[in-house]
Amino acid sequence: MPSALRPALPQASTPFPGSFTLTEDASTREFDRGTVLLGGSPLRLFRISDRARQVVALWRAGGAVGNRRPEQLLARRLVSAGSFVPQRGGGALGLGDVTVVVPVRDRPAQLDRVLDALGNLACIVVDDASADAGASKEVTERHGARFVGLATNVGPAGARNAGLAFVHTALVAFVDSDCVPADGWLGPLLGQFDDPLVAAVAPRIVRAGLPARYETARSSLDRGGRAGPVRPGSRIPFVPSAALVVRADVALGPDLFDAALRGGEDVDLVWRLGEAGWDVRYEPSSTVAHEGPATLRAFLARRTFYGTTAAPLARRHGAALAPVHLSGWSLAVWSMLLGRRPVLALAALAASVAILANRLRGLVRDPVGVAAHIAGGGTIRAALPTLASLTRAWSPALVVGLVFRRTRSLSAVALLVPALSDWGADRQGLDPARAVAVHVADDVAYGTGVWVGCARERTLVPLIPRVSWRSRVWSSPPLRHELQTRSAETG
Repeated sequence: MPSALRPALPQASTPFPGSFTLTEDASTREFDRGTVLLGGSPLRLFRISDRARQVVALWRAGGAVGNRRPEQLLARRLVSAGSFVPQRGGGALGLGDVTVVVPVRDRPAQLDRVLDALGNLACIVVDDASADAGASKEVTERHGARFVGLATNVGPAGARNAGLAFVHTALVAFVDSDCVPADGWLGPLLGQFDDPLVAAVAPRIVRAGLPARYETARSSLDRGGRAGPVRPGSRIPFVPSAALVVRADVALGPDLFDAALRGGEDVDLVWRLGEAGWDVRYEPSSTVAHEGPATLRAFLARRTFYGTTAAPLARRHGAALAPVHLSGWSLAVWSMLLGRRPVLALAALAASVAILANRLRGLVRDPVGVAAHIAGGGTIRAALPTLASLTRAWSPALVVGLVFRRTRSLSAVALLVPALSDWGADRQGLDPARAVAVHVADDVAYGTGVWVGCARERTLVPLIPRVSWRSRVWSSPPLRHELQTRSAETG
């Protein structure tokens, strides 16, 4: 079991550092002349005062958060919700405050490359029982790094824990041996630690080399070009530990990662940090290149392995591992449309808008308009992502469904629509036939891994959608009111 994590400071009463500037997230919308903000992931609604509206306008224009406590608390709530994204502060921590831990097994050439890219940073190399540990040691010592050799293979999580035991700096950066950090990669990450509630910051992982054009566009390690908070059920539900900077003292014991997990240990760590009250941020202005599988067969094998990690994680984190979280009203609308009942579908959509509008009365001047944006627009925006998530998890059953005449058409549509949609959004330099074929193979490989993992762990949680019918509303000073909706409902 991993060590317990040190609890973070109370979020509601911890001011946001005044040296930061904020940019508005692309999801954020204004209502009621700027006194109502809707945004973040999951989507939240804030009602703010006229004075706060003026402050937010100054932030949009590039002004710093400033030193006044009310404004810092306002910034805290908006940033933690994901409605606004912080830009690095003054940077109190520098390169001397970071130790890099590199776990490696049987990759002396890649180790030589990553240590060369890391330059003069303090590095600890943990050899995880390589067949030729001497080769790893020779490369390590040639670069002036510290070598830690393990007699038995403990996996990436255990190797990182072993390296952490030798870290004496404020921050530890975990970098896998098959990665190459870009020049200046640590700068954008270090500034985020000026915020005392930030426990970890992750760079963007980009695909190194060709010809893997499909993986370059759809790598599960690449979380995209938009910064934001990392938490389950959000736009960025996890970040990979292939490259991750963490406060070294966040664990109360020696084991930061769960060494029992041979995969998914990064997801587990990020979610445990969130449960302890910490913020984890994704900062794509920092990039680290990752050497992915060299062949399609190796890529699909890796995807299958990733799928097997869902069930062990479900044992630890429950319904957060459901393939999709969606509104019951959205489910009703889609089900009626598929059943060729458009009038009933429109009635269900209207009912969901009316119910939400009633809950918003007193919070916004135009409750129907805001409810239509949340419930109506969300139902439309979430359709393709929901189908894609369900297709991925249930792809083995859909492949079987292609055999039978009664289910053939439905199975084909479920498999092909997400693939064609992704190809249309990013054509990856591939013709549609090859792009769709690889996409379907990707989904089936991952889904097969999910089913294998579920059978091993005897759980169905990663296969069963999580459906909710009611949003939560609560008072939240000093912003007065906040509404949280389901992320799938809002898209």
